[in-house]
Amino acid sequence: MDLGKTIAVRRETVDEGSAGQRIDNYLARVCKGVPKSHLYRILRSGEVRVNGGRVSQTYRLRLGDELRIPPIRLADRDDRPPVPVGEPFRVAWEDEALLVIDKPAGLAVHGGSGVSFGVIEQLRRQRPEARFLELAHRLDRETSGLLIIAKKRSALTVLHDRMRDGGIDKRYLTLVSGRWMNPRQHMRQPLHKYLLADGERRVRVDREGKPAHSIVSLVRRWQSCSQLEVELKTGRTHQIRVHLTDAGFPLLGDDKYGDFALNKQLEREGLKRMFLHAWRLDFRHPLSDAPISVSAPLPEELARYLAAVEQQEERDYG
Repeated sequence: MDLGKTIAVRRETVDEGSAGQRIDNYLARVCKGVPKSHLYRILRSGEVRVNGGRVSQTYRLRLGDELRIPPIRLADRDDRPPVPVGEPFRVAWEDEALLVIDKPAGLAVHGGSGVSFGVIEQLRRQRPEARFLELAHRLDRETSGLLIIAKKRSALTVLHDRMRDGGIDKRYLTLVSGRWMNPRQHMRQPLHKYLLADGERRVRVDREGKPAHSIVSLVRRWQSCSQLEVELKTGRTHQIRVHLTDAGFPLLGDDKYGDFALNKQLEREGLKRMFLHAWRLDFRHPLSDAPISVSAPLPEELARYLAAVEQQEERDYG
């Protein structure tokens, strides 16, 4: 690894945006380019001081803590492409603690695993004045729709707790192959995450997997496909996609679990992405406890395809 310049001793005062964060995670954020192994070494050796004393790597920072960070040689990352500013995201809700955006399909929520940047990195480029921006939850890269970003650590902590406790009502719209008959159905198949030989994540229904709960409601049904609303009671990786595919109703355009031959036909017909959109969020504000309800309409490409389905069904079946 190429090395760049050495940063002199840094003295930092913990503000509201960092209060409550573990010190190892704080150092990873403020000392970008430094291997975590090195950060843990300077913590264990006592070179990092908080209020003049040593702390463990699990210490949680408090408002007003005084930090001394020793000189660190930072990795030279000039060979990495810069994060593009990109087009501003559509804002569905914002105040001093929260930001809810309408994420486009095809964009990861964060960099990593072969992706150089994502939504959160672009937001930080677009809002350089923001002291704190962190994802409160995630959406698959192929999924569009509502995504919550915390602007204060105090808000993030509450949101994470509510996510774990099912305190945030998350609704998705999808179009699946086949005729879904039940007006409302609970799906509780446990899900197991595993890796393919190339390291890509996959999920399958497995009785030894983690508990998962989706509530599926029928919106509209045609001869060839059905529009569904799915309420997530848990937030497992690829949960909607795997639950519905396991039931025999793959999502249209799903390139991981879907009907691949059908997907090729759908591309020719104009559907070039997975039909899954996070359309509604209902929750209480993490700081004021006021009720919040946010919605995002179907993206144009999905609405256009849905209209084409309706027209085709009218022609074929009257």
